[in-house]
Amino acid sequence: MADLSARQHQMFPVLNSHQLQTARRFASGEPRHFAPGEFVYKVGDHAAPAWLVLDGSMDVFRHEGLSGEAPIITHGVGQLSGEVNQLSGRPTLAGARAGAEGCVALPFDSAHLRALVIGSADIGEIIMRAFILRRVGLIDAGAGSVLIGATGNAALSRLQGFLARSAFPYIVLDASTNSEGRALIERLGVLSSELPLMVCPNGTVLKNPTDTEAAACLGMTPELIPGKLYDVAVVGAGPAGLATAVYAASEGLDVIVIDERSVGGQAGASSRIENYLGFPTGISGQALAGRAYNQALKFGAELVLPVEVNSLVPPADGAGALTLDLAGDKAVHARSVVIASGARYRRPDVANIATFEGNGISYWASPIEARLCAGKEVALVGGGNSAGQAIVFLAPQVKKLHLVVRRALEETMSQYLIDRIKALPNVVWHMHCEVEAIDGDRATGLTSATVRNRLDGSEQKLPLHHLFLFIGADPNAGWIGDRVQSDEKGFIVTGQSFDTLCGFTRKPPPLETSVPNVFAIGDVRAGSTKRVAAAVGEGAAVVSQIHAALSLMNTQVKR
Repeated sequence: MADLSARQHQMFPVLNSHQLQTARRFASGEPRHFAPGEFVYKVGDHAAPAWLVLDGSMDVFRHEGLSGEAPIITHGVGQLSGEVNQLSGRPTLAGARAGAEGCVALPFDSAHLRALVIGSADIGEIIMRAFILRRVGLIDAGAGSVLIGATGNAALSRLQGFLARSAFPYIVLDASTNSEGRALIERLGVLSSELPLMVCPNGTVLKNPTDTEAAACLGMTPELIPGKLYDVAVVGAGPAGLATAVYAASEGLDVIVIDERSVGGQAGASSRIENYLGFPTGISGQALAGRAYNQALKFGAELVLPVEVNSLVPPADGAGALTLDLAGDKAVHARSVVIASGARYRRPDVANIATFEGNGISYWASPIEARLCAGKEVALVGGGNSAGQAIVFLAPQVKKLHLVVRRALEETMSQYLIDRIKALPNVVWHMHCEVEAIDGDRATGLTSATVRNRLDGSEQKLPLHHLFLFIGADPNAGWIGDRVQSDEKGFIVTGQSFDTLCGFTRKPPPLETSVPNVFAIGDVRAGSTKRVAAAVGEGAAVVSQIHAALSLMNTQVKR
């Protein structure tokens, strides 16, 4: 948990008289008077403005558990209510009432709030820092959704992972020990097969929800405007896609980003990235993605998740808008599309492996998995940098970590990570080995894995409670089909030539695919460097190529 005690002045800043005068020019309405104790907004309200207190005071509170309420702060004159959700008009995670003497406050809806943040650099810096710190505080307090289930349950772990990667606060109540959680289960007549329960901030109760159902309840999936034409539609909210969103939106383009899971992509699962430029002490993939997400919101990019893209449909005549068909019979139309869908975790050819996914087998190492594995024996398969970062994160928290790799680490991992792993006393190396079989059952989860030496064929059975797989990834491009040219491994080819059916004579720039105005960046692109910095660089570089393509869109010379 973050120690925010020394940063209260940044979490709840007070604007001076000059800043107040500047801010008033960006308000979305006239000042409003609230009577003592009157709700300014309630927890879970949709599109609630941020309110700038001009007179009196405003008491901000959060939910605590299923029925409690806890105070957060009392805002005085010159203080602005709200947190990150106010930037996008999503449901509030806190509520506010007028103080004992009432209050007069000025509203800022999401559009006018973003205008203030962008239009005034000094006030924008103050507000963004405050909103981000307030979200961190809400996460630490567990002030959002309440999850009720059995610790270690696969569905509960999945839901926790989704909310954590999406930076949405939550708290978990153990259904077997927490009296409040047990009482709700009994009152609703919920079966064990219907757990976990999710109680959303607005009071809605979901039974064993999917990530999509949870996102809808939290307002993470905005309503799409039928027929709206975006300048740029980005598929994928990893580092590459988020970089495109930030740079394109900051330059005035109308941007939408769609991802089937959450922000961060594979990088979001990295516990600590230490070789990313500008972060000498390192940064977690989730923190990096969270900052980029907030930047994208700041500049007005629209983020839609978790929503799956089913297909890309080019215009019939080779010109005009591109269409993305989405799950749920929805569609997005855009003048350009950026494919930044990254890669999918590779699943080894081991019998029954799907049975234990989420119940002993993971493709990432987050604090959730670390807590489940604390003091136990685990194994990790893989030799890349992501694997190295996971080992360094997990080893201090487990009894023993078996590292299973097929070849020398020097061929695939940065030296600083190798040196750090060698210094860990509880890491057991299994070189030139691979997992041959796994054992366990649905009730107890994973119990062991058999490792085979590829050189001499010898086998060893390892008692395990958790197996982490970091064995690379395949391009996440199945949704595109044969619409664009790809190489023999399925990675998308760019900068070569357009499909002859398109009829365009110009040569595509380095990041444009075989379909005009469709670009590919990051891990999904053939020949890309599989590093976070490279993905961010391509996300920035593609924006200038989009500008050039859009400027030519109505003047293309056809054969």
